[in-house]
Amino acid sequence: MTHRARSGGSFIPTRSLSMATDLHALADSVNDEKGFIRFLFALAEDWEAEQAIEASTPSSPYGPGALGWENGTVGAVLERAASWGEASIDGLRFYEKPSNPWRRAAQILKAGKFYE
Repeated sequence: MTHRARSGGSFIPTRSLSMATDLHALADSVNDEKGFIRFLFALAEDWEAEQAIEASTPSSPYGPGALGWENGTVGAVLERAASWGEASIDGLRFYEKPSNPWRRAAQILKAGKFYE
């Protein structure tokens, strides 16, 4: 899927994202608004890819989906992202909170995928 972002009246093509996109690495590379938007597209594509896989080959209802999604609705994803954001506000044992707010926002949303 190729997306176009509008910026100052012009369209900026972005690269096509694949199912193999490493969301962790992509979230950790976010530095600015453009990178954050690129991450959002990748997160959405990852969700859509898992939905397609699960439609044809459902995973066990007792574990994550095929691509690791633990939370099955937008509401659940956002609620768990907020919970992880709150739990990690001062960092965690193996997580150093970034000073860049765009990167932090991407990491919080990424956590909505897996945090329970």
